[in-house]
Amino acid sequence: MRDAYANVTVRETLAIVARTASANGTGVDRVAAGVMFQDAAIIVHTGTITDGTHAIDVQESDDNTTFTSVAAAELQGTEPSIGAADDNKMYVVGYKGTKRYLRAAVTASGTTSGGIYGASVLLANPRNAPVVQP
Repeated sequence: MRDAYANVTVRETLAIVARTASANGTGVDRVAAGVMFQDAAIIVHTGTITDGTHAIDVQESDDNTTFTSVAAAELQGTEPSIGAADDNKMYVVGYKGTKRYLRAAVTASGTTSGGIYGASVLLANPRNAPVVQP
């Protein structure tokens, strides 16, 4: 099976909410339903951004407890810094690393009303297909 439904799945890391403060997303396990996914990308999607700067940081972990920022050499694309001009946009950052867990974290600054956005992790290229969707 070589179709997208059988070979990719998406997991939420930062829920879509109005944000005025920094936050850490939920860790996403690259082993989903017993299947290891070899590739991953973080997708950030925005709604209305009223004010402030919201810097997205892709983080990785071996144990889903201790997270560190992913080195730039292990990313494809640029981690977004979202501001008032970034309403209704989507950003995709590829991950080339080998850690089991991924999440998006955000550092918010200068916010009073903030912005509405969220992030998901796209998992692809499973070692065994088809994928069991959530």
